[in-house]
Amino acid sequence: MTISVGEKFPEAIFLKREDGNVSSVLLGDKLKGRKVVIFGLPGAFTDTCSSIHLPSFMRTRERFVAKGVDEIICVSVNDPWVMEAWDAATGAGKAGVTLLADADASFTKAIGMVFSAGVVGLWDRSMRYAIYAEDGVVKVLNTEEKPGVCELSVGEALLKKI
Repeated sequence: MTISVGEKFPEAIFLKREDGNVSSVLLGDKLKGRKVVIFGLPGAFTDTCSSIHLPSFMRTRERFVAKGVDEIICVSVNDPWVMEAWDAATGAGKAGVTLLADADASFTKAIGMVFSAGVVGLWDRSMRYAIYAEDGVVKVLNTEEKPGVCELSVGEALLKKI
């Protein structure tokens, strides 16, 4: 079942690679007592993710901060090395967006956002979504209805609903 407005996020562990080390990041620690944006996308370095989805949150970060958002987190079903390389290539971290790896897709599956598109080599990947949460509870959920579309889940669309 897909997560919905009013529900609390499940416990999850993401991976992040920094300074040559891989560390675990507990979602609960990121959410407790905070206002957080989490957006998911099919994959690092993929066309729409790199040219539209991620950049939309990089350019709107200051507007989210003005609305009291403590952190913007991008989740992708990739390994932490790929996410580190994507961060370096895009400047996401320097722009204030945290990139986290859901390496085994367990979080993506737990919130009901998993899909596969074998014809293009994507297996157990994240659907495109954007969520605003307060203290771990979903307040706004924007999910794309059609594959390949990135309109409802961009930063500007989420900002309008907060």
